Amino acid sequence: MAVFSIEIADADVQRVLDSVAGNYSRPQQVVNPAFVEGGGNQGISELIDNPESKAAFANRTVRDFLRENVSAYERRLLKEAALQQLNTSITIQDAS
Repeated sequence: MAVFSIEIADADVQRVLDSVAGNYSRPQQVVNPAFVEGGGNQGISELIDNPESKAAFANRTVRDFLRENVSAYERRLLKEAALQQLNTSITIQDAS
């Protein structure tokens, strides 16, 4: 399997992670899986800090972006090829 990698200057890493997290709506907090709706939550918060780090989120988001772009491109090519094969001509004449 091929490896696709990029390098980000150390001084810019946090800016990149913050930007991806902001642009793709990474929540700071998520629902606590231990929280039980309706009671029995002594000392258990409904929300917890997001366990997925910004780095892991950015990595997943970039992979999803690449996957979605390949899929959209290949669907467009297939649609164009199908349309080229489609016979859309029709003969219409006045009745005599």
